[in-house]
Amino acid sequence: MRIKTGHGTIPLVTLIAIWSISAITALPGLAVTPILGDLDTIFPHVSYLDIQMISSFPNLFIIPFVLLSGKMSESKNKTKILILGLIIFLVSGILYLFAKSVIALILISCMLGVGAGMVTPLSTGLVADFFIGKYRTKQMGLSSGINNLTLVIATLVAGWLATKNWHLPFVVYLIPVFALLLSHFLTPAYLKKQKAVYVGDGSEGDQVDTAIASAYVASGKKLNGKLLTGLMIVYFMITYVIILVSYNLSFVLQKHHLSSVESGWMISILFLAITIPGFFITPIVRFLKNSVVYLCFLGIVIGFFMILVLKSTFFIAFGIFLIGGGYGIVQPLIYDKTSLSAKPQKAVFALACVMSANYLAIYLCPFIASGFQHIFGQTHNMLFPFWVNMLIAFLLAIISFIAHRSILFSAESSMYHCDKEKQ
Repeated sequence: MRIKTGHGTIPLVTLIAIWSISAITALPGLAVTPILGDLDTIFPHVSYLDIQMISSFPNLFIIPFVLLSGKMSESKNKTKILILGLIIFLVSGILYLFAKSVIALILISCMLGVGAGMVTPLSTGLVADFFIGKYRTKQMGLSSGINNLTLVIATLVAGWLATKNWHLPFVVYLIPVFALLLSHFLTPAYLKKQKAVYVGDGSEGDQVDTAIASAYVASGKKLNGKLLTGLMIVYFMITYVIILVSYNLSFVLQKHHLSSVESGWMISILFLAITIPGFFITPIVRFLKNSVVYLCFLGIVIGFFMILVLKSTFFIAFGIFLIGGGYGIVQPLIYDKTSLSAKPQKAVFALACVMSANYLAIYLCPFIASGFQHIFGQTHNMLFPFWVNMLIAFLLAIISFIAHRSILFSAESSMYHCDKEKQ
């Protein structure tokens, strides 16, 4: 079976190989989350900061290696970069299972960040290489959906494994073995044998993609720096808003007198809401068109209002769903737009820049939230960061509404260029 790409076809197994990469990019820092509360008992002489570094260091190391991988992909064989990153990732997962000290866990976390950083930009970069037009938009949504679905499932599995042995949650870091086995189907030799057209091979598909991207990249340029910077800022801000919700939601729900079981369900609703839109991104964008981005931000604002003001279990759950759903729609659209902010040979680097903004937001989130609380004298008010986030989302909604036909906020992605060509 072969899959249409917009300028040819690729084997189904090649698409599965790309999906397998998408499934692992959300894993770093995940496995340790269920056991953070137990590590101070397992290692009674270590500080809370030491324990926090185990979960935060992967994201810190991902940032420079995401950018390095994106830059290397311009002149190096992407499959070789992918395989090296997967091997480092997989070796880290194996070493975790034998670690016997916090220092070892911290060092392995750094190594995990290196491997994940090398792999991450290729999860969407390969989509940009193989697909154009509406096919790319669809695959960006699927990539995002698979990424988030893996996060939900792996979190549940890691939590269950943590009840058996504190080493076992790290088993989820062995998932890259499947991507490593499938990497053969992404090699230039295999693709050439299968007559698969992809960007960068000098074929007609390369020219078609360049023509579609020309609306965003000036003639003679390889990158639209202004658009890329705007996408990085928007992605940083919306990631900060969502990550803070996942970090602080249990404290807010505790203020509303919900039990820990109910809090668990609410957090599951958040991740489920983030996951679902990715699988239906094409019909969502076709229906909402240029209003899609500002309606997503408006939905996030309404979601925060329901959580903070209405307070009933139903409205809290619905508000959380609106927040997660808004992010779940905007995320793949940012990836899709980013792939068009550069000529094909620079697309992976552009995606790496945007993803680095995402990881930077994840890493800085606790510090930014704490900074706002100290500035406004609200250090003991756990609801205050949510009010701040509602304000941020409201500002984004206003800006995106005013500029909803601009390059940055419109839905005029490759999907619409492709549709116009057929008319």
